[in-house]
Amino acid sequence: MAYGRFAQVYDRLMADMPYGEWLRFVEECWEKVGRPRTVADLGCGTGNLAIPLARTGLTVYGIDLSEDMLAKAQEKWLSGEQVGVLGGQLLFLSQDMREWEVPEPVDAVLSFCDCLNYMTEEEDVAAVFTQTHRNLRPGGVFVFDVLTRRRFEYYAAYEPFVWNEEDLAYIWTSKWDEERQEIEHELTFFVQEDDGRFVRFQEWHVQRAYPQERLVQLLAEAGFSQIETVGDFTWEAAHAGTERAFFVARKRED
Repeated sequence: MAYGRFAQVYDRLMADMPYGEWLRFVEECWEKVGRPRTVADLGCGTGNLAIPLARTGLTVYGIDLSEDMLAKAQEKWLSGEQVGVLGGQLLFLSQDMREWEVPEPVDAVLSFCDCLNYMTEEEDVAAVFTQTHRNLRPGGVFVFDVLTRRRFEYYAAYEPFVWNEEDLAYIWTSKWDEERQEIEHELTFFVQEDDGRFVRFQEWHVQRAYPQERLVQLLAEAGFSQIETVGDFTWEAAHAGTERAFFVARKRED
């Protein structure tokens, strides 16, 4: 998975993603457990969640493996895009989610937009959970989402997907591996340059679905407690028809 050229068109392609719903959901979560002062956003991409959270006065660490995505996020932050009522602090860090670390433990960690699905081996998921537990203060909360098998089966059933505009187009195909519960997305982009020429580039993204009960087990093994699983931006329990499952887990108080 590479994000070089993709970072330049990412925000345009993701404009319809429910960022407002993710922000609403995490704020509702914090209403239940206490609003944090420090937050880590794992897989922050171009900052579409980290920036508005920092604008509410929080100290936010935006963590992503892609330096290209972080460069775009930093550009948006410094330009004042998504300005809110209060000015917070925001530091972007190029780190692997399996090994991330910050100067001091944070009050809350979030990871949305199915970032955990990109961990295609259980030991990678376990490493993310263990490192997150290590970097949370006692009593802190970890909130994340994953796409379920049901959503991946939809992609496989209805591919290919296309986007066709005057200066940007793509073809998106998907291959579903039933045995591994894994899907491979191949995206071919055509982007118009300033001189009118179109440049073609490709992206390959592999994601894996995990049974919800297995993720709960891995969270518990990492030390988390009070683990709740809900579905599709609601606080109703996740079920067989859920397409995006949300997990809320607490680190025990000392």
